[in-house]
Amino acid sequence: MTSATQIKSILLAFRPKTLTAALVPCVAGTALVKAIGLSWDGWVLFYALMASFLIQIGTNLVNDAVDFKKGADTEKRIGPQRITQAGILTANQVMLLGSLCFALAVMCGIPLVLKGGWVIVAIGVASVLMGYSYTAGPFPLAYLGLGDLFVIIFFGLLAVTGIVFLNTGEWLSEAFVLGLQIGLHATVLIAINNLRDHAGDRLVNKKTLAVRFGVKFSRWEIAALAFLPFVLNLYWWFEGYKIAAIVSMFALPLAVKITKNVFATEPSPAYNKFLGQAAGLHLLFGLLIAIGFAF
Repeated sequence: MTSATQIKSILLAFRPKTLTAALVPCVAGTALVKAIGLSWDGWVLFYALMASFLIQIGTNLVNDAVDFKKGADTEKRIGPQRITQAGILTANQVMLLGSLCFALAVMCGIPLVLKGGWVIVAIGVASVLMGYSYTAGPFPLAYLGLGDLFVIIFFGLLAVTGIVFLNTGEWLSEAFVLGLQIGLHATVLIAINNLRDHAGDRLVNKKTLAVRFGVKFSRWEIAALAFLPFVLNLYWWFEGYKIAAIVSMFALPLAVKITKNVFATEPSPAYNKFLGQAAGLHLLFGLLIAIGFAF
């Protein structure tokens, strides 16, 4: 394998489609601050984005290495290639790269701590630890069926409320609702991924919700995760943010499409395309509601 091909494979191991989970809460949260009528700090947005990207990438890399070690990723997997399973890097090398990402995330978090205080330390430390513990450690969240809840909390609620707090110094109910919307859509990706891999995960005792409750449950979970953020737009309508409530509804057809696809298709490599659509839904809804807040 050429070095260029190896570098490309490593970059793909960062799972670019999942990075919307880091981008959207930072952008949407900052737009909410503007909508409320308060000033926002560009450096807060920059450092929050960098820290979020690095935590997401670190989580993905640790997941790559640990799933290989535990036998969840084999040559029979139906998802995209993983660099550990493909032999491009060893599990230890991938873990080291993931740990480097977490260390860089901590460095990016230092300016945020200086601005927000000890509560940001708590959020940052918890985010890094939970990112590592998603598949690694004595209580791996993904193997216990807690991965979905992790994403809602850390890539939704804490990410949005945290960046709003850094800009305003307050914990606002608006930030909580927006964080819940963003987190629910981010979790669509995890739910589709787990439904696709449920057969292989069952063999290695990876007890995702798809393994615990079956295919039918997972399909309805995906539908709920996709549509609930649109229902929560009622909050914005009654709070006077009508443009944000209306504009973000233009993402609804994509939610319908994803749900139809999942219900009509048995878990297979076709779900890799659905993952891309789910990332698109998360990004589109987040950017549209951010645009709505900006006006």
